Amino acid sequence: MSRFYDMTPREIVAELDKYIIGQESAKKSVAVALRNRYRRSLLSEEMKEEITPKNILMMGPTGVGKTEIARRLAKLMDAPFVKVEATKFTEVGYVGRDVETMVRDLMEASIRLTKQKHIDEKYSVAKDIAEEKIIEAIIPDKKKKNNQNPDPGNPFSFLLGNNGVGGIMSFGQAPQQAAPAQPEDTRNESDIEMARAQVRQQLRDGLLEEQYIEIDVVDAPKENTLDVSQGGSINLGSIFGDAMPKRTKRRKMQIKDARKILTEQEAANMLDMDQIESEALETCEQNGIIFIDEIDKIANGGSYRAGADVSREGVQRDILPIVEGCVVNTKHGPVKTDHILFIGAGAFHVAKPTDLIPELQGRFPIRVELENLTKEDFRRILTEPDNALLKQHKALLETEAVQITFTDDAASEIASMAFLMNEQTENIGARRLHTIMEKLLEDVAFDLPDPEKKEIVIDAEYVKNKFDETIRQEDIDRFIL
Repeated sequence: MSRFYDMTPREIVAELDKYIIGQESAKKSVAVALRNRYRRSLLSEEMKEEITPKNILMMGPTGVGKTEIARRLAKLMDAPFVKVEATKFTEVGYVGRDVETMVRDLMEASIRLTKQKHIDEKYSVAKDIAEEKIIEAIIPDKKKKNNQNPDPGNPFSFLLGNNGVGGIMSFGQAPQQAAPAQPEDTRNESDIEMARAQVRQQLRDGLLEEQYIEIDVVDAPKENTLDVSQGGSINLGSIFGDAMPKRTKRRKMQIKDARKILTEQEAANMLDMDQIESEALETCEQNGIIFIDEIDKIANGGSYRAGADVSREGVQRDILPIVEGCVVNTKHGPVKTDHILFIGAGAFHVAKPTDLIPELQGRFPIRVELENLTKEDFRRILTEPDNALLKQHKALLETEAVQITFTDDAASEIASMAFLMNEQTENIGARRLHTIMEKLLEDVAFDLPDPEKKEIVIDAEYVKNKFDETIRQEDIDRFIL
């Protein structure tokens, strides 16, 4: 069971709180919906088939956290997850991407997730095999030793010469001296094993990490794709790749790099792709989540107009069977979409949820309206999250050996500035903070590196002076993204 499924709805919300300020109702709805996927998995097969996922429609202006919630969920959970934009899809017959590609992308995500899980399970065994291959590259066995010249740069080359082993005489050796081959073989085998044991211990002690060796690595062919209709593409390498034997090439690299490459190769060689595809297919169908962003852009906006709007309704009608439940053919097998969770999101400035076709509205029974950000929300976004904006800029300038400090009143002033600009012009939410911070630190970042500047303090007065002229002239178009 994954770490994600061990989390209760409260723990999921607490994890989202580390990165997203406010929007408690949206985080609560998402957490309950995801936990219900786990609860459903504990039921009998008959009951499990009857319970369909309750899809969510998130409504709110841009920059309030809709996409960020989806992005953080993707990092948080171990279930297949894809984010798509509805504006990239067109109805069948128009140039653009086929709506079924979202399901194919989800299946590919499930394959990657399942494959990585199996690789992690076999990693310890693969690591031991990789270690033996590195030892083999440093101290070849007798068969290799008899077929190649000793490497003068190898510290164990005294073991790699012929020395008459296996009945092969060295230059200048008398014929009668070649007779006692068996004792010589035994002695050399013992020497090789002792040398290998010594190298094995040095490898485990990390003493040989910087040494160079030559290893055989799989030569992965370059991806050649062929564009086809409906905006899709076919990877030609995937068609013929399994039918052709894998080619290897010899590369010279440090042992620390060789260990990683060999471990991954050996772990991949132990995988059963049939089992992975079967497991990934079930995971995709039962636990997959598709986040459809900008879903309001395919609504008709409350009135019928000719032109592009006809295509918008066509996109809705093409998306509808996927959300309702259908079978989509992929290169890994047919995928049923009946139990995939769909999360729709949009600003709905012009259009309203009721402008979607009724059938599609009915497939998103849970409606969550995200709230506009307040001054206090902006201040908290600047300071509280683990990836807070002020922390990001401090870390960037510390790379230039400069310690920058933002006072509390400076954070409040920046928050007030962002709120005011969103009120006076377009409301772009938390993205307004990015434009303000870039302008605020533009001169500071331009002058660095400067050996005379070691500490910089940004206070409310500095913020006011920076934007006083701009605000007085009301030339704030430059702050609109």
